[in-house]
Amino acid sequence: MVSTSLQTLIANRRRRQRRYRSVIFILALLVAALFALSLAIGKTVTPPLEVIRVLLGEQIAGASFTVGQLRLPRAVMSVLAGLSFGLGGVTFQLMLRNPLASPDIIGITSGASAAAVFAIIVLSLNGPIVSIIAVVAGLGVSMLVYGLSFRNGVAGTRLILVGIGISAILESVIAYILSSAPAWNQQEAMRWLTGSVNGAQLGQAVPLLASLAVFGGLLLSRTRNLEALRLGDDTASALGVEVARTRMLIMVAAVGMIASATAVSGPIAFVAFLSGPIAARIVGNSGSPLIPAALIGALLVLAGDYVGQFLLPSRYPVGVVTGALGAPYLIYLIVRVNRTGSSL
Repeated sequence: MVSTSLQTLIANRRRRQRRYRSVIFILALLVAALFALSLAIGKTVTPPLEVIRVLLGEQIAGASFTVGQLRLPRAVMSVLAGLSFGLGGVTFQLMLRNPLASPDIIGITSGASAAAVFAIIVLSLNGPIVSIIAVVAGLGVSMLVYGLSFRNGVAGTRLILVGIGISAILESVIAYILSSAPAWNQQEAMRWLTGSVNGAQLGQAVPLLASLAVFGGLLLSRTRNLEALRLGDDTASALGVEVARTRMLIMVAAVGMIASATAVSGPIAFVAFLSGPIAARIVGNSGSPLIPAALIGALLVLAGDYVGQFLLPSRYPVGVVTGALGAPYLIYLIVRVNRTGSSL
């Protein structure tokens, strides 16, 4: 009897592992396919063989510029930003056990955005220094929200409400700065605030890739601790997790990744918010949603940018497309959470 129960348990575990690996494989395949589509098909079609030759460094008239200078940087930036937003967003949702605990909602992206707008319009800065200021501001706002919501520990609902309040203040600051901005600076700031990979350059991908490797690697190495936090602070502590230290470490890593992506592409709306719930529904109880959420984030940005460029009557930045998808889902999720108290 015991042997049969053990065999059943092992079989179920293997089944869940196979399902989890299959989900990751299919999502990675979809990302690769959409990435290839973005390189090959736009206003003009570039044959796959020519795309490969350009990627290998060969100079081909027309294709080298179209693929190598326009499409490749845009696609690479979309993937890296999507991975960062997806992984960072689901980390907050898991840690606070609430699908509304997204960087879009609790003020982190607003902090990075306000700092970038201030740097562009008031300080007349551009380039990497704007990105650095945005990253520092994102980290600072996250620490402020954490500190204001801390009272004998951090409750997810309290942190979300504090974050929404801070976000509202920062959005007012952004609106005030824009209202007095010169037209040329205002246009640049608005393009950045919308969330866009227009004009992306491969050089911009290097710091984002480094951020993803360092912060993302740190988050993935703490997967077990993060899963323990999903069970509650008391249970996590009983399992040997240093709750306060682990939460702070995970939060800094997630914010660093989100702020780095925001600094490069702007606050692409709702990617961090949507990726986690979608991943949780696909994965179920077969494994951690961290990697699937990252891949879904990449899919959302790649697909949103492609739709915004080629499948609508006019060209729109990726943030407009993802915002149009995310806003109705936010309303639905608020209603569902209010009725059922459900979590990610």
